[in-house]
Amino acid sequence: MLKAIPAAAALAAAAALLVPTLARADDTNSVRVSYADLNLASNAGQSSLERRIVFAARVVCQFEDSRQLPIQTATNACRNDAVASAQPAFEAAVASFRHGTVIVGGAAAVVVSRP
Repeated sequence: MLKAIPAAAALAAAAALLVPTLARADDTNSVRVSYADLNLASNAGQSSLERRIVFAARVVCQFEDSRQLPIQTATNACRNDAVASAQPAFEAAVASFRHGTVIVGGAAAVVVSRP
C-alpha cells in the first residue's frame, strides 16, 4: 500500500508536466509543444518530444467522424503531414541542445500545424 502512494504521486507529476506542454496556438490549426522540461541531448528526451509531436498532430488533425474510410485516410494524411512539417523544428531543437545553445524566456517549443 505504501509503495503505491509514491507511484501514484510520480504518475500525477508526470501528467502535470505533459498537460502544460500542449497549448493551442490557434484554435485547431496548430498546437504549441513545449520541450522546456526535456533534455534533447539524450535519446530519451528526443523520443519524448517525438511522442509529443505525434500527439499534437492527432489533436490538430481531429475530424468529426474518422470511422469512414475517406475521412480516416484524410486524417492519417493530415497527421503525417503535420509531423513532417514539425521535423525541421525538431531537428533544430536537437541541434541547439547538442551545441549548447541556451533558450531564454520559455520559448523552447515546436509548433505543429495542420497543412
